[in-house]
Amino acid sequence: MAVSTTDRGSWNSKLGFILAAAGSAVGLGNIWGFPTQVASNGGAAFLIIYLLCSFLIGFPVMVAELTIGRNSGKNPVGAFRSISSNKFFPLVGLWGVICGVMILSFYTVIAGWAFGYAFEEIFFAMGMDGAANWLTDTGNGVKNAIIASVFMLATVKIISGGVSDGIEKATKTMMPLLIGILVIMIVYVLFQPGSSVGIREYLLPDFSKINAELIFAAMGQAFFSLSLGMGALITYGSYLNKKENIPQAAAFVTLTDVTIAFLAGLLILPSMYLAQANGVEIFQDGQLVESTTLVFDVLPALFHSMGAIGTVFGVAFFLLLSLAALTSTISLLEVPVSYAIDEFELTRGKAAARIGSGILVISILISFFPSLIDYFIIIFNNIGLPLGGFMICVFIGYFWKTENAINEMEYGFAGIKQTLFTTVWPFFVKFICPAAILYTLGQILYGLFF
Repeated sequence: MAVSTTDRGSWNSKLGFILAAAGSAVGLGNIWGFPTQVASNGGAAFLIIYLLCSFLIGFPVMVAELTIGRNSGKNPVGAFRSISSNKFFPLVGLWGVICGVMILSFYTVIAGWAFGYAFEEIFFAMGMDGAANWLTDTGNGVKNAIIASVFMLATVKIISGGVSDGIEKATKTMMPLLIGILVIMIVYVLFQPGSSVGIREYLLPDFSKINAELIFAAMGQAFFSLSLGMGALITYGSYLNKKENIPQAAAFVTLTDVTIAFLAGLLILPSMYLAQANGVEIFQDGQLVESTTLVFDVLPALFHSMGAIGTVFGVAFFLLLSLAALTSTISLLEVPVSYAIDEFELTRGKAAARIGSGILVISILISFFPSLIDYFIIIFNNIGLPLGGFMICVFIGYFWKTENAINEMEYGFAGIKQTLFTTVWPFFVKFICPAAILYTLGQILYGLFF
């Protein structure tokens, strides 16, 4: 049977695409991981290097992915197959699909923890300690599986609605809501006694703290937070029409992502020191607590100490985390769904239901053995994504060629060949970005084995 264009879909508006693509990038990493990285690696100095890396390394790779997607109009596997006769690169696309599937399998479990904590705040305030403790027991396999299933069902429902009526409509609602909750909480926290220490740590840089380790950490955070290397942006790019200015769209997506990461840091770092002022320990053996401990132990303790307003803010914060997670699970599921639609001629509804159910089986396994998350993060996130990003740079720089990519960009950016972009971007995507990614990957592998 032929696949209808309705099943494949397209974006209705530039804003819809930008919010959806930014939603793909914005996730637990921005609100959960980024603030801890800032606090552990030099505060404002890390923030500055992170911003530079996002635009100097992340942006060029994002342009590359979106261009491959729009030119081919295909999923990551079909994209490489359609624009190059090289037999190896479709395997790179398949690796991206696999990474997305495996990341989604544990992402739903972690997202479920955040969702459970939102209700924990309510039960704690009502004195229902048994229910509150049940919701916060991350080792409870039954509870983990139930909430992960709810998250997967919500994701499948949105994906089944299609690109414009499902993904675009959902993210147009969720992204402004996410930003609004962030801003409201920031305003409240910044006026609380004790938060000023965190504000200074976050906004006043000490450039003496910049070293190779800090730069490596910032580069890794920038790359991972933008969802590069797993085919999500190739897939989203395949739904773009020829009138869209790809470099401009990529710049807006990058700016939106780093803005939300910045706002998350502006909330979490002052909150950490506010918690410390309220008697909550944020350091262990002289080191900042890990991100999991920070979000699921330190911040709830802060909210519990704030009375009724703490309950409101606790619920809002963990719903915020859940929203951020859902914007990412949507893009993670869309990659294999797009692959199934293109390659196996499944309807969107069937593809979403079947693939979502298959991934949920893995999620349920992880629910009962959460220690597997650490291994999945190492293989598919820490190694898989930079490996995919590196190969995308190699493909567009040395096989498909940057000249062909610029010809594709010209459709939505008349006169691009007369701009500085056509000199700078090819240099970055051929030399700077792959070298930086390879260095990052090398540091990760060295840290694992030596």
